[in-house]
Parts: sequence; structure tokens; C-alpha cells
Amino acid sequence: MLPSPTRLPRTNLLVYHNRKGQAAPVKSKSDWRKRRTEILRGMEEIMGPLPGQEKRCPLEMKIEEDTDCGAYLRRFITYAAEPGSRVPAYLLIPKPALHSGKKSPAILALHPTDMEYGQRVLVEPLRSHYRAYASDLAERGYVVLAPAYPLMANYQPKLEALGYQSGSMKAIWDNIRGLDLLESLPFVRKGKFGALGHSLGGHNAIYTAVFDERIQVVVSSCGFDSYLDYMNGNIKGWTSERYMPKLLRYQNRLDEIPFDFHELIAALAPRRVFVNAPLGDTNFKSHSVDEVLNAAMRVYQWYGVPQNLRVEHPDCGHDFPAALRALVYQFLDDALR
Repeated sequence: MLPSPTRLPRTNLLVYHNRKGQAAPVKSKSDWRKRRTEILRGMEEIMGPLPGQEKRCPLEMKIEEDTDCGAYLRRFITYAAEPGSRVPAYLLIPKPALHSGKKSPAILALHPTDMEYGQRVLVEPLRSHYRAYASDLAERGYVVLAPAYPLMANYQPKLEALGYQSGSMKAIWDNIRGLDLLESLPFVRKGKFGALGHSLGGHNAIYTAVFDERIQVVVSSCGFDSYLDYMNGNIKGWTSERYMPKLLRYQNRLDEIPFDFHELIAALAPRRVFVNAPLGDTNFKSHSVDEVLNAAMRVYQWYGVPQNLRVEHPDCGHDFPAALRALVYQFLDDALR
């Protein structure tokens, strides 16, 4: 029996475990797929397994409230992500999408941490430090789905009873089912979506896109740094029930965590990724973000698309300012229009 392979280096993505369990250089897409599969296994080791077809029940979307917002309709809906669990969400539909007969591009908008309002902060100006980017995108002609994150505000699923080991994996599954919902709408272009999020939404977008390649462009604002650098080595902020409790086992051996953002960003290649990493962000260190992206860039270069990985460093704190959002919206337009 072969010994268990050791963890591959987070900063050298172009190696994989060969049949003998030895580290070998990536020389083909088949080799890279083996490394990518190992990255996903590392995620599932901490988050729990990604659900399968057994949870893909009928969506049964219900419209709870309709609001005319001028250029678009805002619908507060719920949908069945799995048996026994309905997800509250906002569905924003530009009026031309309903009447033109053309298929519109769609985006999954993922909200930051907010225990009082949850996904509402994406459609209403409720917080000065959170931006209603779902509304911005609807005004630009995108169909937007903004689902709730587990264990925040109006969404309190029983994770253990539903079979989850982490809130992170429940969020990923809810988002995947949200893409299924978007694909079920007659006015939405299928199979090519964007995902955008700030803070919590920033890493939620990355996690989801790693597992679902229908997401062709990812925007992460203030969403990550390396687990090695987070809060100077105190990983506890990542370990509550709504995130990844199993990470707490690695508190004093962070280098052994079986995945990191170096690998996650690389796993998105060759898709388009835009990262907002402000110089003054006290949650996630901008220099650590650069180290992550420098490692992932080697994979983008290997694919021949270094231009598809972009980072900006505005001189501000943990924020998604207007000038940066304008760059992001153009980035989304270039990818999805």
C-alpha cells in the first residue's frame, strides 16, 4: 500500500501527485486536472462533501413580494435548495428582460456579513459601509439573484439535521441551486454566469465558482488572504458553525490546512477573476493577497491567459468604493455581454 501523499506546496501549483504518490511537474491539462481534483478534495475534507443529485429536488420558487424599482422588478422569493430547506433570496429582473424576448446575462450577488439584514444590504442602502451592488447590476441590465447566507438574519437552516459539516458547504450548495434557478428562467442566458461578492460574499463567490464552472467570471472584494496570514495566525474567525468548524483543528499547524486561496484562485483558471484588495483592509492583508495571486498567476500564464486574473489595491479600508465598482462592472460587461 502506498503511503498517503503529503500536502503539495500552496505556492507551487504546477505540481501534482502521480500514481506513485510522488510530486511531479504538471506537463498537461490531464496533470493539472489531477492537481485541481486534489484541491477540491482538500476543500471537502474541511467543509464536508458537496451534495449530489439526492438533494436536487424541484426548486418550487415562490414569489413572496414584488416591488417595482423603476428600471427593474425586485422580487423577494424563496426556493427549495434541497428537501427540507428553502432559501430566501432577492431576484432582480430588468424590465427589458421580461419583454424583449432576448436572453439576458445573469449574476449571482453574494452578500457580506450582516446578522440583521442579510441579503437586504445588496438591494437597499442600509449600511454606509456596504454597497447595494445587486441593485447596481440590475440597473445595468443584469438579471441578479441575491440569496441569503446560512445562519444570518432571516435564514436559519438546521445544518446538522440537513447533513452539513459546515455553513460554507451549505452556502455553496444553495448558490449552485440558485444557478439552477437562474437557468430555469426563460429570459436568462444559460451556462455562463458571473458571481460577485464583498467580504463574506467575496470568499463565498470563490468557493462556489471552484465547484461550479457555469460561473465564468468571479469578483471577490475584500474576500480573502492566505489562512497563514489571517489575523496574524488566529484562524478562529473562520471556524464558527456558519463557516468551517473543522479548521479549528489546525489552529497551531496552519501550514497543514489542506487547501488555501493560492490553490482556489488557481482552480478558477482560465476563467476571469477580479480581486479588490484595499491597502488599508484590516480583515485581509493586501500583501498576502498579492502572494496568493502571484502563485495562482503561474497557472494563468500556463493557460496563456494572464490577463484574466486582475487585482486592484485602492487606498481605503475594508470597502468596495464606487470607483472600484465601476471597474468591476466593466470587467463583468467584457466577460458576459
